[in-house]
Amino acid sequence: MTYCLGLYLEEGLVLLSDTRTNAGVDNVSTYCKMYHFQEDEERMIVLLSSGNLAVTQAVLHRVTSSNFKSNEDSEKKELPQNLKEVADLYQAAELVGDAVREVYQHDGKALEAQGAGFQVSFLLGGQIRGEPMRLFQIYSAGNFIEATTDTPFLQIGEHKYGKPILDRVVNYRTSIQDGIKLALISMDSTLRSNLSVGMPVDLLIYQRDSLKQTMRRRIDETDPYYQNLRGYWSSALQQAYQQAPDPDWQDT
Repeated sequence: MTYCLGLYLEEGLVLLSDTRTNAGVDNVSTYCKMYHFQEDEERMIVLLSSGNLAVTQAVLHRVTSSNFKSNEDSEKKELPQNLKEVADLYQAAELVGDAVREVYQHDGKALEAQGAGFQVSFLLGGQIRGEPMRLFQIYSAGNFIEATTDTPFLQIGEHKYGKPILDRVVNYRTSIQDGIKLALISMDSTLRSNLSVGMPVDLLIYQRDSLKQTMRRRIDETDPYYQNLRGYWSSALQQAYQQAPDPDWQDT
């Protein structure tokens, strides 16, 4: 399992992913689940993945290969074949969705026959010159949804533990600095409650209209800021519940 999230903010994007993948309790590994594609002054696209690692790698190969074209589009002409050729982020989401369906046609039945199932999802965000910044979530069926000013964050993987803090606090005008704090708190809540999500985590910041990554950082348990934030948040939660009013119900 994994946990990835993307914040769609007025200032830009905050993207965070864990690195744990496992095929059973005795087969746990670390893999990067964040991939970025950057052409200076032209495009910046980031892809975060969750699900079967072989499936996500197959999809990634298809959207970065120079000769991929979906079977569904074989009769259409002049369609983009990789993320370097798409004209906008919507077209990029379509390309990833097509690749997901292509991998399902190739591997889906074999996976299901082995009881593995076809599980994969992606977050796709970024910007292409002359086009708006966008953030999408792509499902196992290849369909997708887009983040909006009213719904300014998307999650994939083991998202339920990290969702409450985002529901309560995040909005479109949240600053990038606050977004970093909230994303890490969301991840820390998930790490504490689910062993299938693990450190280190990869953080990427994209400033709107910059067309390049503003910051990318791998954070592990020894990172001073992360340690400080984790301790502060745990202490703040303990103080909050202790200071909350006691129930005043009377026996009847």
